[in-house]
Amino acid sequence: MDRMPSWIRQHVAALRAVVVLTVLLGLIYPLVTTGVAQALFNGNANGSIIQAGGKDVGSSIIGQSFTDVDGNPIGKYFQSRPSAAGDGYDPTSTSASNLGPEDVVDMLPVPGAKDEEGNPDEGKQSLLTQVCARSKAVGELEGVSGARPYCTSDGVGAVLKVFPGRAVSVNQACPATPFIAEYQGRKVECGKPGEDYAAGRTVPIRGTAGTPAVPADAVTASGSGLDPHITVAYADLQAPRVAKERGISVDQVKALIGEHTTGRALGFMGEPAVNVLELNLALDRS
Repeated sequence: MDRMPSWIRQHVAALRAVVVLTVLLGLIYPLVTTGVAQALFNGNANGSIIQAGGKDVGSSIIGQSFTDVDGNPIGKYFQSRPSAAGDGYDPTSTSASNLGPEDVVDMLPVPGAKDEEGNPDEGKQSLLTQVCARSKAVGELEGVSGARPYCTSDGVGAVLKVFPGRAVSVNQACPATPFIAEYQGRKVECGKPGEDYAAGRTVPIRGTAGTPAVPADAVTASGSGLDPHITVAYADLQAPRVAKERGISVDQVKALIGEHTTGRALGFMGEPAVNVLELNLALDRS
């Protein structure tokens, strides 16, 4: 070994280091940590899986949809928080929308146009319009007002692009009737798909809507896109609908909400929350 050239000795030493570290960190360490996890935290280590009728139905730490094949909410079930992870609650695509509060102007779909893959142009909704559309849909589902500040009655962002002599309701595609007829002496027009309004001054209009009846977690996705919980306020909003669909009293439903409400983390962080999957399974058993 001593007679080997120095560059060969260096390569041999490096190879030994790779082998030793591979065995330690690639085999022994994962086996030990997996064994400890299985022994001490078996349920959590295996994904916190929940079973019903002997079948895996979901995870207590990952949200899921309660909709039919067409994506419509199933009336007898509590609905989860919206998700921006993949097609919804996809652990391999966990993410937020990354849209901020200044994202208020839509890209209207151009009739007859196609995207790069040859599909019909669907445009792109701003964060504001996503919130407005969800609030309108939840309001209709729960039988309450879905109105919110900065939203039109047809569920898009109430935003104008203002130019000298005219204003455009950029999120309401023609031939829609603009949510207001006039702004500071300017006639308000509907938005024309494909027209460039970038030069206009962006003016969100608050409107007359007061405190929304639809809670914030019903219209915004969580940072991970996997949140399995909703607020107590959102659960209470859904309780009358679920009770009616199941033919039971609202008090019975609210009692189950209470049983599946977790407190604040460490007693002071966050807000009480309701696990949607566990609550829906409890309803099915009742």
